[in-house]
Amino acid sequence: MNLNRRNLLGAGAAFCASPTLARSADPLAGLTVINALGGLADPNFPNAPEATLTARILADAKASGLTAVNCTLGYVAGPGDPFERSMADIALYDAMLAKHPNDLIKVFTAADFARAKAEKKIGVIYGFQNAAQMGDDASRADRFAKAGVRIVQLTYNLRNQLGDGSIAPEGRGLTPFGREVVERLNANNVMVDLSHSGRQICLDAIAASKQPISINHTGCRALTDLPRNKTDEELRLVAEKGGFVGIYFMPFLNLSGHARAVDVVAHIEHAINVCGEDHVGIGTDGTTTPIDDLEAYKSVLLAEHLDRKAKGVAAPGERADTHPFVDDLRGVEQFRKLYRLLEARGHKTLRIEKVLGTNFVDFSQRIWG
Repeated sequence: MNLNRRNLLGAGAAFCASPTLARSADPLAGLTVINALGGLADPNFPNAPEATLTARILADAKASGLTAVNCTLGYVAGPGDPFERSMADIALYDAMLAKHPNDLIKVFTAADFARAKAEKKIGVIYGFQNAAQMGDDASRADRFAKAGVRIVQLTYNLRNQLGDGSIAPEGRGLTPFGREVVERLNANNVMVDLSHSGRQICLDAIAASKQPISINHTGCRALTDLPRNKTDEELRLVAEKGGFVGIYFMPFLNLSGHARAVDVVAHIEHAINVCGEDHVGIGTDGTTTPIDDLEAYKSVLLAEHLDRKAKGVAAPGERADTHPFVDDLRGVEQFRKLYRLLEARGHKTLRIEKVLGTNFVDFSQRIWG
């Protein structure tokens, strides 16, 4: 075969046009990547004001292949009025998005994921990691939904007026007020998230909700017996009702407190075995901008751990020497590396695409439309 310059140029064009060949260069080419719980932040500056967005944060998020991320807004734990803090955070994020219209879009429906992908922007999903901000008024769910909150986690680790979080010793289930809140969230087509919840409130909420529910960031307790991870019973019931389970990149995936990428893969595989491949995704609980100097950052991590202990929200599996991320699955290459690890384990392209994003897109379509 005679390959002159014109032949070579043509062959190069064919290479670029071939999805299979392009995927080998970048496994995320054309894929929708949804982080069901993460953030847009730079952990190298832990004291930066809320909703601070730098050029590096944007560049890292885009370089990672991320399409959209569920960002935690509002009250989670600690002092301050939960409702007022949450409304203030919504205003801060609205202002941040208004400053970056060419980079970010606010996600309201599943169609916004395709829009973000087409416009080369990052979709920002407004989500709460506590429902304490409901106070004693379930109709506040209407106001939050109108402001664009698309996901509400019923509890953090401790008890609130809806029920018990994962480390509350009594393990109280969904309270009558909690049932009211779930009803209002359903009426507003807001996702009911059972991450951080105790077992009983999780089971109660699955039964009470008229819509499928999610556990956006968790691990599998059958592999690592810690309260922040979910039992097979919880995982299976979520899937049977058409819900979604996101596996996090957190220390709770290994009893050593130092989870690795292989642990993430193992928990994803277990969740798929329990839930089926149409109900499992990722909710990393982290950012795409990595810590640059882990050794220098140890003092910051220690301070964060001591603060969480003082607030009573530190869960078993958190220690002074643990990292709230997976060391070898972080930064801008984390999603590509996960793709290749799953591929090496024999998972087919369609399944990997589901895990990285399309399962969450499909779930959001069932809730948001």
